[in-house]
Amino acid sequence: MRLSLIGPGDVNYHSKLLGIEKDKWMQELKEIAKVLADAKVEIVLLPDRGVCFEVAKFYKSFNGLRVIGTIPSSDKDFGIAHLKPYIEATIDGKKVFDQFIDTKDWYKQDLTCSLYGDAILLLGLTLGSLGELSYAYYLYKLFIGEKPEVKTIKQKIHLEIRANPPYPTIVYKPFLCNELPKEVEAYIEDKLKSKIYYVNSVEELKEKIEELKRQFD
Repeated sequence: MRLSLIGPGDVNYHSKLLGIEKDKWMQELKEIAKVLADAKVEIVLLPDRGVCFEVAKFYKSFNGLRVIGTIPSSDKDFGIAHLKPYIEATIDGKKVFDQFIDTKDWYKQDLTCSLYGDAILLLGLTLGSLGELSYAYYLYKLFIGEKPEVKTIKQKIHLEIRANPPYPTIVYKPFLCNELPKEVEAYIEDKLKSKIYYVNSVEELKEKIEELKRQFD
């Protein structure tokens, strides 16, 4: 099973917003990474600063199975120079990333980045992470034929896309102020027949991942 990680880029800002001491936040990210590594799931994320990259580093230090980066390598509007330190990052003498997927440009990156996993792990809400979640499910809606007037298949968007039914999302609730907007949650569950799972602790996350693995592996 492969999990798409999405979450905040500014750890300092978000830890203050949620009232979590940064040291405690980082320890929790380490525990989350240990769960992912022990479960032998792959993870896919944008190589950039923030919560997901910190998880990826810890995951690699725990000998996690595989870390995949999504990179808009051909982008001309914003470029990817700021990603270079993360793309080339190492920990314990090992490269953090094992493989990269070229998403072409930032517009396609933002729309598709969460579709390269079998499920999503949401580690906090920002404008970016809410957009990545929403656009992933919007495109998924097209893939499963919920907008019949628009005909497309995921392979036309990118050959590496893996999102298939039931395409669930695990929401790590301690890193959110509130649950997802009811309109978003209802659309995902009612219209698309996907599932939102809220977990309240690292222990619950471990149980949910093991449950989902039995569906995908």
